[in-house]
Amino acid sequence: MIDHASLRLPLSSLILLIAFCLCPALVLAETDESKVVRFNISPNGYPPYLIVDQGSPSGIMWDVMKAITDRLGYTLQAKRIPRKRVDQMLQDGYIDATSRAREWTDQPDQFQFTNPVVAIEEVFFIPRESSFKFTRIEDLYSGTLVTHLGYIYPSLEPHFEAGRIKRFDVASDGLMFTYVLHGERFDAAIADRLVGKWILRNRGLKDRFRISDKGISHYGYRIMLRKDWGEFAQQFNRELTRLRETGELDNILSQYR
Repeated sequence: MIDHASLRLPLSSLILLIAFCLCPALVLAETDESKVVRFNISPNGYPPYLIVDQGSPSGIMWDVMKAITDRLGYTLQAKRIPRKRVDQMLQDGYIDATSRAREWTDQPDQFQFTNPVVAIEEVFFIPRESSFKFTRIEDLYSGTLVTHLGYIYPSLEPHFEAGRIKRFDVASDGLMFTYVLHGERFDAAIADRLVGKWILRNRGLKDRFRISDKGISHYGYRIMLRKDWGEFAQQFNRELTRLRETGELDNILSQYR
């Protein structure tokens, strides 16, 4: 006859047994969680750097991130966060990375930045029939520029604040060209050269605009990370160098130019 009482485990032993059974699952879950990069691609993207309207994400920055995270053994997850919420969500740990120029950030010291992936050049897109020209900042005085909501333009900010130049904010890059083309009080739109060309080509507007030869900025477009992701930034930079040396980065860029 079996003594059922003798089969009973003390409570402390039972707790240890349950913990032993659960530990592998907990460790695995923690490992899986730590090998995920939650990457902001914004609700509307930023083509050709981030393209969100073709099923799965694509674009220069997405393709570079995907290539590098694959090499490092991470899973890349796309998150669509509005621009005004990105910095706080990075600081709070809800996302891990976004594409950003250091100069576009209010408090860059609060984040980690990788080496530049590609160069950003902000220029003016002007209706072809307009007489507006840009050779120096003073040419912009008394003018109105169509700008992207939430974007910072360091070389122009003092002039915006002093009222020498007016800015008119819109929510997307595509809308900027619509306003400039059909609004009589607007002189030009400010956009990255590659972004503007992409939009005009895809909307059949190439012949409706001219582009200023002179720009207002040349920045490195980087991956901006959570402050505590310094080790990942170093790993990213090493792999980015390899992409350059092997020609893989040029292959990615050529798909979108």
